[in-house]
Amino acid sequence: MTGTREFDIIVYGATGFTGRLVAEYLSQNYADGSVKWAMAGRSAEKLASVRDLIGAPADTPLVAADAADPAALKKMVENTKVVLTTVGPYGLYGEPLVAACAAAGTDYVDLCGEVPFMRQMIDAHGETAKKSGARIVFSCGFDSVPFDMGVYFLQEQAKTKFGKPAPRVKGRVRAMNGTLSGGTAASGKATMEAAAADPVLMGHLFNAYSLAPGYEGIDQPDGMKPYEDPAVGMWVAPFFMAVINVKNVHRSNFLMNSAYGKDFQYDEMMLAGPGDAGKKTAEAIASMDITGGDDAPKPGEGPSKEEREAGNYDVLFVGEMPDGKTIKAGVTGDKDPGYGSTSKIISECALCLIQDVPDLAGGIMTTAPAFGMKLIDRLRANAGLTFEVEA
Repeated sequence: MTGTREFDIIVYGATGFTGRLVAEYLSQNYADGSVKWAMAGRSAEKLASVRDLIGAPADTPLVAADAADPAALKKMVENTKVVLTTVGPYGLYGEPLVAACAAAGTDYVDLCGEVPFMRQMIDAHGETAKKSGARIVFSCGFDSVPFDMGVYFLQEQAKTKFGKPAPRVKGRVRAMNGTLSGGTAASGKATMEAAAADPVLMGHLFNAYSLAPGYEGIDQPDGMKPYEDPAVGMWVAPFFMAVINVKNVHRSNFLMNSAYGKDFQYDEMMLAGPGDAGKKTAEAIASMDITGGDDAPKPGEGPSKEEREAGNYDVLFVGEMPDGKTIKAGVTGDKDPGYGSTSKIISECALCLIQDVPDLAGGIMTTAPAFGMKLIDRLRANAGLTFEVEA
């Protein structure tokens, strides 16, 4: 990163549903002036309206920049230490901003859960980011921070307890209370449409190692069929975000030189309950349309403040050792996962980049190798997450 940067963080997409929540979080929690931040989007008029709506100071800087205007993007990214973008679907609108940040040596965080897009960006801009020093970190929201960092936390505890990481880790979602937003639905639809039109992209969706190009690991658990899991004593069902999170966890292991082991296996599933009732629930979950179908909300729509405040999530991680011993850790969040919690998580990821990891080299990475325990400390202190070892 070269030259003087006016801002620490620019929130790009601040007029969107999630972008507005991020701007509100920064306004309320960093009002002391310790963080210099700005709101950015296509329309200065709309930005001003959102600024007033969330109660941000009247002098909050506003930056008009369109993803279709390379000159405007270049000017924007060269004037900030990190760009925090919520503008999706990333496969449709994201590449110009990634390219601009990679070229300018500007750090970048997003909420991307679009595996084909992430792989394309790794291939197209990863080397440029390494050379410029840009630290580009995808998936800095509910997908995939609680999962990527949850596995990292569990493995750190396993190394302390057993002297080595667990070769088999199970992520089991015990609770998840929240609603889908239009942006998430649109991203999911765009990802499937792009993959359907390109066999290579479709392959990335079903390859656990698609975000670790050149790495060949062992076969991974299927994760798509309900079964009775002895590790938790009940039936488990497919978890719709596993298609994203599992790949990010394997990329983390890859980037950390197989810190979890070359024989590492990982999957994610939802707890459905014990006995026949649990089996029926698991089978019902497996048959659900996770995109929301025709009733899915439109972009810009999302849960109310009351719904966000009432939401929460709880994920169990079980590490299984070759001798049969196990270690368990839980990760919880105090707001609805996709919005109330995500807006806090991505903000703290951006701050972690510019305040806590000054020696981190450039490149396209995941949260665990980028941040390690420093992010867990931030999330515990500021974002309402817990990371705890369980008996």
